[in-house]
Amino acid sequence: MVFQKPPDGGWGWVIVVVSFFTQFLCYGSPLAVGVLYLEWLDVFGEGKGKTAWVGSLANGIGLLASPVCSICVSSFGARPVAIFSGFMVAGGLMMSSFAPNIYFLYISYGIVVGLGCGLLYTATVTITCHYFDKRRGLALGLISTGSSVGLFIYAALQRELIDLYGLDGCLLIVGALSLNILACGSLMRPLESSDSPPPEKTCVDKVPEQYFVYHEKEKTVEENISILEKGYIDEKCANNVPDYKQDSILNKNVLSSMNVNEKDTYKKKVVEQTNFCKQLAKRKWQLYLNYWEETMVLFKNKVFSALFVAILLFDIGGFPPSLLMEDVARSANVNEDDYHMPLISIIGIMTAVGKLTLGILADFKWVNTLYLYVTTLLMTGAALFAIPFAKSYLTLAMLSGVLGFLTGNWSIFPYVTTKTVGIEKLTHAYGILMFFAGLGNSLGPPIVGWFYDWTQEYDTAFYFSGFCVLLGGFLLLLAALPCWNACTNQSSKLPPNTYSYKVASSA
Repeated sequence: MVFQKPPDGGWGWVIVVVSFFTQFLCYGSPLAVGVLYLEWLDVFGEGKGKTAWVGSLANGIGLLASPVCSICVSSFGARPVAIFSGFMVAGGLMMSSFAPNIYFLYISYGIVVGLGCGLLYTATVTITCHYFDKRRGLALGLISTGSSVGLFIYAALQRELIDLYGLDGCLLIVGALSLNILACGSLMRPLESSDSPPPEKTCVDKVPEQYFVYHEKEKTVEENISILEKGYIDEKCANNVPDYKQDSILNKNVLSSMNVNEKDTYKKKVVEQTNFCKQLAKRKWQLYLNYWEETMVLFKNKVFSALFVAILLFDIGGFPPSLLMEDVARSANVNEDDYHMPLISIIGIMTAVGKLTLGILADFKWVNTLYLYVTTLLMTGAALFAIPFAKSYLTLAMLSGVLGFLTGNWSIFPYVTTKTVGIEKLTHAYGILMFFAGLGNSLGPPIVGWFYDWTQEYDTAFYFSGFCVLLGGFLLLLAALPCWNACTNQSSKLPPNTYSYKVASSA
């Protein structure tokens, strides 16, 4: 199907608004899960590492399943997927209010809500890209702030709801609020298809038409036989001469000719079907071979290999603060009367500021986005090393703001990937990197929780987190310094016979 030219406005701004609120409603609770994390620790009495799996799955499963999410949106469209995912997110949150144990939460909150969020992210990004071309960066930037604003508001909202209605009531109300995603999804009207002629079919696509041709030939033979029989019967009736012997001989000849033609037609069908299956299998196998060949070419790029390690280590070490910072404050015996704003809310609002600020900096020609990204990694590692020394609300709030601002480097990550592999390979490379980012999101909080269960304090856990982020930053810096220009120039040339692959991303 060929869509109309993106209007860069009009109904597209409605798409931006509903996509913003969709990400606000679906990501608000999973990103602010740190408030729920404290309650789950008290209710179920499990270890911090085991309990942290709930929030890490909710935030990482969408990235891990990004290829599946992309296929669903491509097959069914953004509006049906958004409406269905709204039911998933709302249903998962409501089911979580009846969770009898932590393992039930792994499925209801971790997998169901997480997969619903991944589908909604892919749907909102896809429909926005359909409606915008020249202003696509602005539109995507606006809708991506929905998740950060959701984190800021939901952190305070969930805490207030827990105080008023308890944990179960909080999850039921938040799940009911998520039903508004259905209204947002219903407004995601797809672009109408244009009247331009469809592209010419390939040889493999033309094979079913050949079946149709043979089917028509078969019908022609049967029609000729029926006409011949009808003419002979009419002639017999006109002469009124009953000749049963000749009738039987003619019928035998007709039946034998029909059997021969049917056998020939059947053989032709079998041959054509076999050839079609062989060509289709060969084509699919060639696509897989080209995919893995292109993947190996990507990993031959030193900067891309370092970027893959850096994003994995960054999410292992940099994601846990957004989930565990409230528990860090409680473990440091911070007085609740000093709380002017939840620490997770500070992280959320500063993440939105960081996305906008770093995105603006990346547009300046004199700014090298790779070095800017490396700088954010090194500063994040230093901030994580400082968390064990923060023993008051003020210092923890300052570190939360710094970490939130630096986490906004997600907005420049596509720029870094584009410079590393070239625009032609962006979708392929970005999909691989997002998969490992989801893996890091899923593993980071449980690892930090296990460190606490082992040592009964967070100091060692955040030293480990800071070391991971610093290691990834230094590896990326070392890979970029000697061969940045050479790698980018070399990777911008595509090998022949390569294919593009659409993969869902998250930023």
